[in-house]
Amino acid sequence: MAEQRWPGGPPQPGEFPRPGEPGAPGGPGAPGLPGFPGNPPGDPGTVPGGVPGTRVWMDPRSDWQNLLYERLLDRRIVMAAGMLDDDAATRLSAQFLTLDAEGAEPIRLELQNASAELPAALAVMGVLDVLRVPVHAQASGEIRGAALGLLASCQRRLAYPNASFALAEPRLQFDGTVTSVTERQQQAERMLDSLYYRIAEATSREVDDVREDARRGRTLTTAEAIGYGLIHGRVSARGE
Repeated sequence: MAEQRWPGGPPQPGEFPRPGEPGAPGGPGAPGLPGFPGNPPGDPGTVPGGVPGTRVWMDPRSDWQNLLYERLLDRRIVMAAGMLDDDAATRLSAQFLTLDAEGAEPIRLELQNASAELPAALAVMGVLDVLRVPVHAQASGEIRGAALGLLASCQRRLAYPNASFALAEPRLQFDGTVTSVTERQQQAERMLDSLYYRIAEATSREVDDVREDARRGRTLTTAEAIGYGLIHGRVSARGE
């Protein structure tokens, strides 16, 4: 048997063989690949012995993320992460209404590092109020500002150990005439009142206390949020 020689030295670990070297496409001992020299015309790619070649990389065209969310929805789990704006609120509301129409089992809302624009949060809170089935929330990361209204609208509220809850006054900007700005400011104050009333109702606290905590930017750990009344307990491990 002839000795195999490696021009320029053998390939290093993780390095592809160079053209003409053993193991290179079209070279001695190489698995056949479509379009490479040495393969019979029309051969889809084979290794010695006629075993078809196997793809080991992810197809970049596969819509794996949507498939993952569909599997979660099949299990009545809704994910909400990042900034909740009007478009995200519409999609989230559609998911809730669909699951509410499809079954009578509780819906699980997974909140992860969530914040929200005040009008969008109030829109989803209104949908949560009319669902026939209960919604159980589980929070992780930082839940901030108006997103706390979504959490407070759920019948059962749990948190992962790393969660934190930032009571923060939502920021709104107004442009236009003095009259229009004044009207929008009054509307914003009514929306803030709705948010604070919902949190106060969930925590059995006074509205003014919640409003003051938001103005001071009070942040709660999971343990503090349990004492505050914002959540009912920690997420337990499976099987507990």
